[in-house]
Amino acid sequence: MREHGGTGSGGRRGQAERDAITVEIGYALCSAAFAAAVMFGAVAGPALLFALPGAVETVLVRGGGVLAGVLFAVRTVSVLVRFRRAAQPSQPGRTSPDS
Repeated sequence: MREHGGTGSGGRRGQAERDAITVEIGYALCSAAFAAAVMFGAVAGPALLFALPGAVETVLVRGGGVLAGVLFAVRTVSVLVRFRRAAQPSQPGRTSPDS
């Protein structure tokens, strides 16, 4: 079975392109999870390690959770958008790297 060119030609994606997308999605999710965990630990860590007043502890844990969730979403989207822009040719129609 013959694979058609990239998405620019309107055909189906080739196996290499599907693999690249899969790897990029995995990288986006893993790096976003790591960044979110670090953010949560930095904000909520003191509340989990030290005996703080109840209100302060609640604010730190909930704030850390909200910030971690926002950071996860922002990091995931930014990595995938950057990948999508990098996959597009800078000069459509030119296939030679010397052009």
